[in-house]
Formats: sequence, structure tokens, C-alpha cells
Amino acid sequence: MKKTLAILVCTTLLTILTQAHTRAVGDGKLTSEERAKAIKMLHDSQNELLSYIEKLSDAQWNFRPSPFKWTVGETAEHIALAEGLLFGAMERAIAAPVNPDWETKSAGKEAKLDNLLAARVGKAQAPEPIQPLKRKMSRADIMTLLKDGRAKSLKFIETTDLPLKAHTLDHPFPVFGTLNAYQWFVYIPAHNLRHNKQIAEIMSSPGFPK
Repeated sequence: MKKTLAILVCTTLLTILTQAHTRAVGDGKLTSEERAKAIKMLHDSQNELLSYIEKLSDAQWNFRPSPFKWTVGETAEHIALAEGLLFGAMERAIAAPVNPDWETKSAGKEAKLDNLLAARVGKAQAPEPIQPLKRKMSRADIMTLLKDGRAKSLKFIETTDLPLKAHTLDHPFPVFGTLNAYQWFVYIPAHNLRHNKQIAEIMSSPGFPK
């Protein structure tokens, strides 16, 4: 009797978990794995960035490897500004009606973000609102914006129950096409990782202050 009851309990629990996973996939809500991935990416990308920049001297922060390249400080400013822009894109996707074809339209896009964006493959012109040369923020303001923006992103992804994957917004670059709101969200840490590589390149440039 006890053995039969134990089997029944285990079977019921497995059924509930399977149904929950199916609902999360089918209705556009995040699976636990997707949420965990986004949180890890946010932490990893920020921790790597801070390990590069927090202890830099002002000379290192402002070093320009060539006349038309960004400094470490400008790259950090761009990362901070882009987080707000990308979070806004995610919000615009959420505000749009559910896309009945979201699964097809957004299929495979996270791999593209990893393989093209985070890997720093190819080059793209930053939109004017997030070009650091337009603002000239102080170092203290950049660090505050970086940390506040990331705290906001983390709080959102840790608590949201919205069907992020069912809402979409087209990316201006055809290579990405239609992204769902979850993909717009993970764009934030993927973009951060991309520019962490840029900062590492600046710091390894000839003439970088020691």
C-alpha cells in the first residue's frame, strides 16, 4: 500500500512539473531555465566588466588607443546607456499585442545573440542616443548608471511572470529580425559581454598606461 501510494505521489508530481513546463513554453512564459540563464548572464557580464574598470586610474580610464576609437570610459558609458535603451525595447515589445506566430518568428534568435553579438562578430554603428561622445558623462555618473540599470534589470527578471516570449518587436538589423521580449532582455548582457571584449582589447593596446 505504501509503495503504491509513493508511486502515485511521484507520478502526480512528475505530471504537474511536466504540465508546468509545457505551459511555460506554450504560453510564452519563461521556463525556470530561461530565467536562470538571464540572471546568470546579467551577473557574469557585470562582474567581468567591473573587474576590468573599477580599479583603473584616470589615465587608463581615458586612454584612447587611436583617434577614432573609444576609451574604456566611453565604452563603459555606452554599455550603461544601452542597458536603458534595450530595456525600453523590451518594454515596447511587451506593450505590443501577443504575436500569434512568436514561436516561429523568434526561433533560434538567442543563439544568434550569443554567436554574433556576445562573441563580437562584425561591427555596427551605435545609435546616436547611446554614443558616448554625445554626452560626456563623469566617471562617477557612469558607474552609478551601470549599477542602477543592472539592479533594475535583475529585479525585473527575478520577479516577472509576464509571457515575455509571446510579445515581439522587430530589430532594425535584418540579421536579427523579429525578437521576442525575452530575447530583447538577454540582449542586455549579450551586448555587455560584447563590449567587455572591446575593453579588454583597449587595455591590451600598445601604450595603455601601466
